Amino acid sequence: MAKTLVIIVGPHAVGKMTVGQELAKTTGLRLFHNHMSIELARKLFSRSTESKAFNELNGAIRQKVFDLFAEGDFPGLIFTFMLAFDLPSDLEYLQRLIAQFSKNGANCCVVELCADFDVRRVRNKSENRLLHKESKRDLEASDAEMKATSAKYRLNSYDGEELPFANYYKIDNTDLPPETVAEMIRSHFAIEKA
Repeated sequence: MAKTLVIIVGPHAVGKMTVGQELAKTTGLRLFHNHMSIELARKLFSRSTESKAFNELNGAIRQKVFDLFAEGDFPGLIFTFMLAFDLPSDLEYLQRLIAQFSKNGANCCVVELCADFDVRRVRNKSENRLLHKESKRDLEASDAEMKATSAKYRLNSYDGEELPFANYYKIDNTDLPPETVAEMIRSHFAIEKA
């Protein structure tokens, strides 16, 4: 089985982690959702008053995971990331990650999920999300953050926008269950079943 990197991007509560969980079940790829590093860093450092330390730890954890999976004898990795399409630094970050895995022979794929805002607000309160993302359990604060970030950044691509990803697939999962979306991804990129 060839090494595979699947990066799932999209706005808050669109279903990145949940789709990643389902994709991991059928492919044997390991899931590294973005809150795995965020939650550890926030237990040690305040994101607002100690942001430099928070960002340094969060980045170091992620980079170590990427190094181990890109160079190690693993089938691959699913990584979720909230990409700001209007921030060149975010696009460059993913391009560097893809380059790291590609040079180690990995097939690299980027999946963008989009869903209606009201649907995402409901998903923001889902049991699975709150189980795995402690920082989202203050529902009022989480909802406010979702609104503020969505107003500040462009978290989905424009239709037909040219993006710097060779293997890219955009899915509107407003009305699709995560199992269906995971199978669409697996099939589209011909990722072998575990």
